[in-house]
Amino acid sequence: MYDWVVLWEWVEIAARWTHVITAIAWIGSSFYFIALDLGLRKADGMPALAHGEEWQVHGGGFYHITKYLVAPDRLPEHLTWFKWESYATWLSGFAMLVLVYYMGAEMFLIDPTVMELDVWQAVAISVASLAFGWLAYNTICRVFVDANQTLVMVALFIVLVGMAWFYTQVFSGRAALLHLGAFTATIMSANVFMIIIPNQKIVVADLKAGRKPDAKYGKIAKQRSTHNNYLTLPVLFLMLSNHYPLVFATEYNWVIASLVFLMGVTIRHFFNSEHAHKGSPYWTWAVTAVLFLLIAWLSTASIRTQPEPEASLTKGAQHFAAAQGFEDVVSIVQGRCSMCHAEEPVWEGLHWAPKGVVLETENQIAENARRIYLQAGASHAMPPGNLSYMEPEERMAIVRWVQSAQAAGSDG
Repeated sequence: MYDWVVLWEWVEIAARWTHVITAIAWIGSSFYFIALDLGLRKADGMPALAHGEEWQVHGGGFYHITKYLVAPDRLPEHLTWFKWESYATWLSGFAMLVLVYYMGAEMFLIDPTVMELDVWQAVAISVASLAFGWLAYNTICRVFVDANQTLVMVALFIVLVGMAWFYTQVFSGRAALLHLGAFTATIMSANVFMIIIPNQKIVVADLKAGRKPDAKYGKIAKQRSTHNNYLTLPVLFLMLSNHYPLVFATEYNWVIASLVFLMGVTIRHFFNSEHAHKGSPYWTWAVTAVLFLLIAWLSTASIRTQPEPEASLTKGAQHFAAAQGFEDVVSIVQGRCSMCHAEEPVWEGLHWAPKGVVLETENQIAENARRIYLQAGASHAMPPGNLSYMEPEERMAIVRWVQSAQAAGSDG
């Protein structure tokens, strides 16, 4: 019979899988349409209101695509909308935020050495910051709607740098970078929900009513789509950053996150220039490489040789430390896992603990009870290849320990 830990893990798996699938669909369509838009050409024989056309070949056939900058003279019978990919990506991403960081706030969201927060306070800061992101960005766009768009991106970059620093002052390093990704993704999805689709609906309504649509709606929507295009790659990096301690668990993590946004701009500038047939600015790859090397240097600039004093146990881990079998599990984990999961790993080739998980002390083991259970009890994922020869009886001891803590929690 599945216990709550395994069941919860499968809920997270379903949410994560949904998030990845919908994100692929959204990013794919976004990249495609930006490339298509940049590659449009004027040609003889195009309809009077057409802005440009492009011929493409794919899947054994040819496609002839024509774009109307404002709108055609009549509404076509079959009109495909591209919006659900964005909505589903944000909703599934927020579900992941709730499942992992809100429900597991004491482990993943809150770091007492950064800021002492109650769970409700941390969650409130998280939600409020996402709302602030949209309000700040939308205000910038409205103020500078007719200005050079480079100015808009510079203003947005300043906001992003500020938020990168802010998040690292209130949340754990892992949660800080993940939240910066969610902050940016919320802006992107809100662009679709609040601006792009409503503007397109106004144009469609004008066509149905026989009115000539105002060109400003298309101009604004194009602006927001372009912003989304440049923000996509940094968001992907930040969403994956929680797997790499050298990114999130370093002193300069907020600077690293800020530089990632610049890398996203240089990479997209290269591809967008190629799609627009404006040449191949290979210098952007040199700049990207320099930024990446700078990030790598920053990640190890202040490696501490001495472990920090261990913090007291969080409330969520106290019942694991008090559960029956904890002393046996401590012995097992220290014997089978801590040669790698240590401040200074002794396993050859390892220079830091995998995923930043240290399992040397009783407190650290209690704090990571759920991970230990899933990786070495409910499954045989750890130790990898069973290199430290963890016995079946030892794995069962881990299972019994967590089940005992679970039973004690339900009794209490």
